[in-house]
Amino acid sequence: MRYWAAARSAAGCDGDDIPVAAPISLSDVLRQVAKLHPDTRLMAVLDTCSILLGDRPVATEDPDELMVPPGSELQFLPPFAGG
Repeated sequence: MRYWAAARSAAGCDGDDIPVAAPISLSDVLRQVAKLHPDTRLMAVLDTCSILLGDRPVATEDPDELMVPPGSELQFLPPFAGG
């Protein structure tokens, strides 16, 4: 996983690795992130993020149904100001 901008700041790192042997739901990924970063600030930022699975936007998909395959990259992009 890669965190950008405010998500990176809230996490205190560029990203996290969550090794899995089989596909897991985006909801399960987010639960694991919450365990890695118990400070609720990161989860509050992630709630506002656009999410890419590889190069595919997935933020509007059902996180319980969206399966993340092993070795995939998730990117969390917070809203940003500007034009």
